[in-house]
Amino acid sequence: MKRQGASSERKRARIPSGKAGAANGFLMEVCVDSVESSVNAERGGADRIELCSGLSEGGTTPSMGVLQVVKQSVQIPVFVMIRPRGGDFLYSDREIEVMKADIRLAKLYGADGLVFGALTEDGHIDKELCMSLMAICRPLPVTFHRAFDMVHDPMAALETLLTLGFERVLTSGCDSSALEGLPLIKRLIEQCKILFYLMCYLFFPTGGGVTDRNLQRILEGSGATEFHCSARSTRDSGMKFRNSSVAMGASLSCSEYSLKVTDVTKVRTLNAIAKNILV
Repeated sequence: MKRQGASSERKRARIPSGKAGAANGFLMEVCVDSVESSVNAERGGADRIELCSGLSEGGTTPSMGVLQVVKQSVQIPVFVMIRPRGGDFLYSDREIEVMKADIRLAKLYGADGLVFGALTEDGHIDKELCMSLMAICRPLPVTFHRAFDMVHDPMAALETLLTLGFERVLTSGCDSSALEGLPLIKRLIEQCKILFYLMCYLFFPTGGGVTDRNLQRILEGSGATEFHCSARSTRDSGMKFRNSSVAMGASLSCSEYSLKVTDVTKVRTLNAIAKNILV
């Protein structure tokens, strides 16, 4: 197939990025796109951060400036999204070079793990590209992100990812939300244990529409011990002068005077629900 033509010192020991269940019997990852949201996620009890930009597009690579300041501001592990653009997961040669450069920079600025995904034009895992990117990522842990939800055959894709050595797969069960995809998530976890338990165990952070209204059902129904959420709320801008006739993005985008940030209370609520179920 042809491809498409830290200034402040922190003295406290950082929390390791290890396996789910290391402290609480579960692991809660919050996806964030700012320093403020990163701090709020940690305050709410998150165990790990997935740092992105462009959450409205499903997450793209954050700036290295954001990563540097986040690492100075929180103690929990920070996994960095490597995705050069929104849209599909079929990348051109130049986009691949961008991904490789971003991985090297993320490692330089202190990333605790990397998150990426890549597919072939027919919806299979791009083994060659994944192997190439993982070689640059190591020795850091690597998550295959929700590109998994766009694959042609989820069970075959699972086997491929296990063989490649990914530590985690982020999935909503190839559906619009983790609740809708619950049957497949359960099958994936069971199949992973049956086929490859002795080689490696893949963790499945359930993601996609995880809220306080459905988390209990998702965790109990899937057997997952990690979950992934944004837990965001909207807050008003601090601007006093406002020009409401001008928008910086598309006409359907959010107002410049309305900011989405991780909500400490929402994170605490989700944490308490998981603790009640899994501990």
